[in-house]
Amino acid sequence: MSTVAEILNKLETADNTTKNQIENILVGKGSDVVPELVSQLQTTKGVKRGVASMALIRIGEASVEYLKKAASCNKDFEWVAKYLISEIQGVAA
Repeated sequence: MSTVAEILNKLETADNTTKNQIENILVGKGSDVVPELVSQLQTTKGVKRGVASMALIRIGEASVEYLKKAASCNKDFEWVAKYLISEIQGVAA
């Protein structure tokens, strides 16, 4: 089984179709990959960060606890976590 980091690394050379497939693979793994997605989200940039964010939003409520925990430990990540949580919960940020 590929790690989240290995899956995200495939995005460096991905076209839009492949990018969507990678996002779907991550979402398909469900809540098991949430901790690693949150971790990757704090260190990646660009398209990797976008796909990790969308996967967390699509996984939904299971992501919220990990986003809150990461925000409490990393103040620079706090606004990102708050935004994603608001997208998951469907409330205005």
